[in-house]
Amino acid sequence: QVNLVESGGGLVQAGGSLRLSCAASGSIFSLNYMGWYRQAPGKQREMVATITSDGTINYAPSVKGRFTISRDNTRNKVYLQMNSLKPEDTAVYYCKIQASVTDYWGQGTQVTVSS
Repeated sequence: QVNLVESGGGLVQAGGSLRLSCAASGSIFSLNYMGWYRQAPGKQREMVATITSDGTINYAPSVKGRFTISRDNTRNKVYLQMNSLKPEDTAVYYCKIQASVTDYWGQGTQVTVSS
């Protein structure tokens, strides 16, 4: 059983910053990639940023240069530093990990950016 707990969401004005955290616990073996996805109302869930076990990072074009993903392999944690936030970044943000070829999702944390 794997459990993911996200934190750090909230309400922020445009141009502000937030830092999301995700802690994975449970029977975790062969943790491969960790990432963040988001889903805005009426839209499909989309990839925001991912980071593999060897440190390879991938960003969505819309967040490149503003968001930074990082991970702590010793604690099975992944972070998303979000700067220069825009109203279009408003969404529920989900943490996702892949361990032993199985995907696990967190419950999501709301990020709201006011204009």
